[in-house]
Amino acid sequence: MTDRLSQLRNLLDKDPHDAFCMYGIAMEYSKSGNHEEAIAWFDRTMEVDPTYCYAWYHKACTQEQSGDTMGAKKTLEEGLVQADEAGDLHAQEEMKALLQSL
Repeated sequence: MTDRLSQLRNLLDKDPHDAFCMYGIAMEYSKSGNHEEAIAWFDRTMEVDPTYCYAWYHKACTQEQSGDTMGAKKTLEEGLVQADEAGDLHAQEEMKALLQSL
C-alpha cells in the first residue's frame, strides 16, 4: 500500500462517510492500474455523495481503460443526470465530451 493510500485510509477511519477520502482512494487504485478496486471505491463515493460528479467521470475513465466501454457509457449517462441536478456545468461538459469520444 502506498503512503498516500495509507494516509487516506487513516483519514477515512476517522470519518467513514468522507466522500473526498473515498474518491482519493479510488484515484490511487486507478493510477496504480487496479481497476476493479478503483471502481468499487468510486461506487462507494457515489453512494455516500451521488453529486460527487468527478467520481462518475473517473469511474467511467477507469471502466474504459479496463475495456468496459458499455459500462463507461452507462456511468456517464447516469453521471450527467447527477451533474445536472448538482448544477455542475463543467463536469457535464467533461462527461459529454468523454461520452462522445467512446
